[in-house]
Amino acid sequence: MDVRVETEEFAQAPDERVSREMGERRSSRSDQTSEPRRLWLWPVAILLSLPIAGYIADLVVDGVDSVGAALAGGLIVGAIVGAAEWFVLRQRVSWLWIPATIAGMAVGLVAGAALVDYGIGRGDLALMGAVTGLAVGTMQALVLARDRIPGALWWAVANPPAWALGWVVSSYVISRNIDERFAIFGASGALVFGLLTWLLLARLFRAAPEVREPAARPGA
Repeated sequence: MDVRVETEEFAQAPDERVSREMGERRSSRSDQTSEPRRLWLWPVAILLSLPIAGYIADLVVDGVDSVGAALAGGLIVGAIVGAAEWFVLRQRVSWLWIPATIAGMAVGLVAGAALVDYGIGRGDLALMGAVTGLAVGTMQALVLARDRIPGALWWAVANPPAWALGWVVSSYVISRNIDERFAIFGASGALVFGLLTWLLLARLFRAAPEVREPAARPGA
């Protein structure tokens, strides 16, 4: 009796292992299929978060015309944009993306705005955007590298021209009120920036097929 029971349990064990492995494979395929779909939210998150962040920052600082205003505006924009971006990438990168974006935006805007003496010419805005993009892109690239995303360096390289282009595009659209000295470019520049960076992210993540579990937030 005992021998027969043990034999039946042994015979069932391989079937259970096969079923479990098939379930894991289906789950893995589902994650890999859903990831490209989720990444489509990146341009949407950029298009929504940048104008909203810029509007809130403008209400608080009333124009980036000093170190203090640039710092406050950068912190506000970095927090809103960083959170929106991380929401899209949360299965790929850790929550450190948010503080990295905040720090990069604050330092970059302070340095970039001061470098152009808070000018609002198209060239000034492009240079300010490039400096801000360098700071933000570098900080975010460190998070990508920490999470073992291949080619993270390219993120730091691509962000300065992408930010500069975003400011140039927006400068043609908001030319009438450009003297308000916004902390971030508007929807037109955000659309261009979002599409360009989305293409790069898709390429970077394609080289890193494993999808991580949603990263735990601090204190969780």
